[in-house]
Amino acid sequence: MLATIAIVVVLLAALLAFAATRPDVLRVQRAASIQAPPEAIFPLIADFHNWISWSPWENRDPALKRPYSGAASGKGAVYGWEGNRNVGSGRMEITEASPSSKVMIQLDFIKPFEAHNITEFALQPAGGATNVTWTMNGPRLFITKVMGIFVNMDKMIGKDFEAGLANLKSVAEK
Repeated sequence: MLATIAIVVVLLAALLAFAATRPDVLRVQRAASIQAPPEAIFPLIADFHNWISWSPWENRDPALKRPYSGAASGKGAVYGWEGNRNVGSGRMEITEASPSSKVMIQLDFIKPFEAHNITEFALQPAGGATNVTWTMNGPRLFITKVMGIFVNMDKMIGKDFEAGLANLKSVAEK
């Protein structure tokens, strides 16, 4: 019995020590080529009202509450959300909007867990297309380092970014 407890304690200590070695920053990035000029894509990102047409999270809760405030679009625009357990609640605020090239967003999750991240959309013209890169960076708290041992956050969040970029592509190319 004592040996079993000692083994469990050693394994738990090893798990926590390993988690402590994980990176302090979470970074998720995905990109897509969209057959549309940056001028056609930028308003879909810089105006939160347009996210309904492409965001991968919009259809996960039919009763999603979306309070908008601040500027109508661009810098200072704010989008809050409150929904079921599939979407949780939080707030986004555009902190920088460089027409047709970049949108920076302060992303604050409240539920199901608190997290504060910076999201960037970069638009690069490429011939008749635009390369859109969606990046999220944020601090990795110790608990998220432990979770990251069991759940690949890049894959989990990345699949949503991939779905969102595919939706954005579909909307922008119409």
